[in-house]
Amino acid sequence: MEFKLITYFDESYIDSIYETYQSVGWLKHDKDKIRKIFENSTHVVFAIYDNKVIGFARALSDGVFNAAIYDLVVNKDFQNNQIGMYMLKHILKEIGSLSCIHLISTIDNLEFYQKAGFKKLKTGMVIYQDKRLTDTYTE
Repeated sequence: MEFKLITYFDESYIDSIYETYQSVGWLKHDKDKIRKIFENSTHVVFAIYDNKVIGFARALSDGVFNAAIYDLVVNKDFQNNQIGMYMLKHILKEIGSLSCIHLISTIDNLEFYQKAGFKKLKTGMVIYQDKRLTDTYTE
């Protein structure tokens, strides 16, 4: 399967970005929120197939010490084709050699990120505003 990567947010893809979030059950991402999160991200990568977004990742970085990767998502219909790993490697290269690159994984994807070299934190902390997320992701 051939797809291309783009590293900028293109408003014309908003519908397929929305569809990709929906395909994996992330239902709180409406089109206005999608626009804001990608416009405010310092690094973005989109996998494009047949002129539609089938996957994406985004990150925030201070450009000196730290970055955090958010929302590495591949449309359910295109998963298990190495698209996620390809985008992850690309965004890591874009971020560069910082002291620390953080990410928060969904429960089902821990092994994926471990294969990419990520390690669990001993000291990570989080505050979720949503009780469901608190119950799912915290000890």
